[in-house]
Amino acid sequence: MKNAYPQAKLTSGRLLARNTIWNLLGTLLPMAVAVVSIPPLVRALGLDRFGLLSLAWIVIGYFSLFDVGIGRALTKLVAEKLGTSEEQSIPTLAWTSLLLLFVLGVLGGLATLAVSSRMVHGMLKIPATLRPEALMSFYLLAISIPTVTVTSGLRGILEAQQRFRLLNLIRIPMSIFSFAGLLLALPFSRSLVPVIAILVVGRVMGLLAHLFACFHTMPLLRHSFGLRRSIIWPLIKLGGWMNLSNLLAPIMVYLDRFLIGSLISVSAVGYYTAPFEIVTRFAVIPGAVTGVLFPAFATSLALDPERTKVLLGRVVKYIFLAVFPIVLLTASFAPETLHLWLGDAFSQNGSSVLRWLAAGIFANCLAQLPYALLQSAGRPDIPAKLQLVELPLYVAGLVLLVRAFG
Repeated sequence: MKNAYPQAKLTSGRLLARNTIWNLLGTLLPMAVAVVSIPPLVRALGLDRFGLLSLAWIVIGYFSLFDVGIGRALTKLVAEKLGTSEEQSIPTLAWTSLLLLFVLGVLGGLATLAVSSRMVHGMLKIPATLRPEALMSFYLLAISIPTVTVTSGLRGILEAQQRFRLLNLIRIPMSIFSFAGLLLALPFSRSLVPVIAILVVGRVMGLLAHLFACFHTMPLLRHSFGLRRSIIWPLIKLGGWMNLSNLLAPIMVYLDRFLIGSLISVSAVGYYTAPFEIVTRFAVIPGAVTGVLFPAFATSLALDPERTKVLLGRVVKYIFLAVFPIVLLTASFAPETLHLWLGDAFSQNGSSVLRWLAAGIFANCLAQLPYALLQSAGRPDIPAKLQLVELPLYVAGLVLLVRAFG
């Protein structure tokens, strides 16, 4: 049988460059739609309902944690199979992973259903008149969790095949629908329930689109179905370390703001958050690249490790050349940038913050490449263990330095 996945092509520079552009489009276009869609949503729903909708967006984003990293682990393992011409073993791996993801999604949904009432009536300060529709909205979100976890696995299969063009042709309409599609409900109702229902319908449509895409790109999945219990533990072990990194990273990203608010003042958080929001946008560039490189590294490590060295060396240079000028300009014109955007107060209090954060995000952009390489090499435990060591040192240093220097 002729190999349907020429391995050399899966790591070719031209393909990886095209896929990176598609990833950038898949990130930037929905951001632009969000900027246009949010003002009418705020006006129509009101601040309280829009606040709940914002929580719903966050919750849907974090539902992927219920897959315990199996979606990303599946990307690595399928890419390895493609690299070693073991395509016939992929259907068993894929269907076992997808069934496991479905079970995890059901468990996550049941857990969310169990805590929804407590969140609405106790944990969140929701006006009494909004609590019934808020509770129903959380129930709808809980029911949708299995679609999110299974979709992460299907997306992993497509990423392993370097099908980022197809992925983003699905992702862009889905992301746009998550914002603009909600406007469709506004002429008929101001309740949050139909708005959340539209979000859930969008997730189901996304699941079906990813499933059909997998059937199209890998016909073996349609014609071969199998489950293997021995696959489950390696998947959970590999994915668990990846998921631990996914849990620790947001803690270190957002903890500083809570500590600044508790140790200094809430206004200081504002002066810190505005520069932070500027510099974090720089990470879009390495994020688009590493999304493509992760399966490429896994394939090349199985096929030709020397090719991995070449890919890493080139991409480090490209990321440096792309990000460094932006960081340099940001640091050089920090006062002017903040003055034009937010006024004198932010320019005076946030300029030095912007400069330090710009330097930090530059280092972080370069660090994403070896991070992706370690995970694709089957050693996600190394970055996770480093983060476990880093977290207490980071917290202690943050508390001491904030108290000493503000």
